[in-house]
Amino acid sequence: MTTERIGPKATADEREMLRAFLDYHRATLAWKCDGLDDEQLRLRSMPPSTLSLLGLVRHMAEVERAWFRRVIDGEDIGLVWSDSGDFQVAYDATGATRAEAFAAWQAEVEHSRRIEGEAASLDVTGYSKSWDEDVSLRMVMLHLIHEYARHNGHADFLREGVDGVTGA
Repeated sequence: MTTERIGPKATADEREMLRAFLDYHRATLAWKCDGLDDEQLRLRSMPPSTLSLLGLVRHMAEVERAWFRRVIDGEDIGLVWSDSGDFQVAYDATGATRAEAFAAWQAEVEHSRRIEGEAASLDVTGYSKSWDEDVSLRMVMLHLIHEYARHNGHADFLREGVDGVTGA
C-alpha cells in the first residue's frame, strides 16, 4: 500500500486550510506505516514504553472519536479500547493487527469528516468534559492538527527504528 499525501494549498479559506492540514497529517501517519507487517508495526520504541506505530494509529482513532464524536457531536459513547476512558491504553498494541487498528482509525476519520462537513461553521461548539468548557470546531481541528503533528514526529523515529526508513 502506498499512501498519497497531498500538501495543503498555500492559499485557501480558513476551513479548507484546516481540512487540508488535518488530512495531510492523517495521511502522514498512514504513510509512516506503509509497507510494514503487523509485527513491525507493533515494535516498541524502548522499554518501558508501549509506544509503537500501531499504538499511534490506535491512539489517533481514540482522539478522533473523542473530539469529533463525543465533544462536537455530543455522542454518548466510550472509547474504542478503554472502558475507563484512558487514552494511553490504545498505545499498547500487543496482539493488535494492522487490519483492526486501521479499520477503527479510518472509521473514526470518516465520522470526523462527516461531522465537520455537516457543521454550519467553525464556530459550532461542543462541551469538553476533560477541559470542562465549551470548545469550537475550529479549536478541535487545530488541536487535532497539533496532536497528529506531534505524534507524526514520534512516528518518524519509530519507523527509522523499524527499518531505517526516514523522510518528512
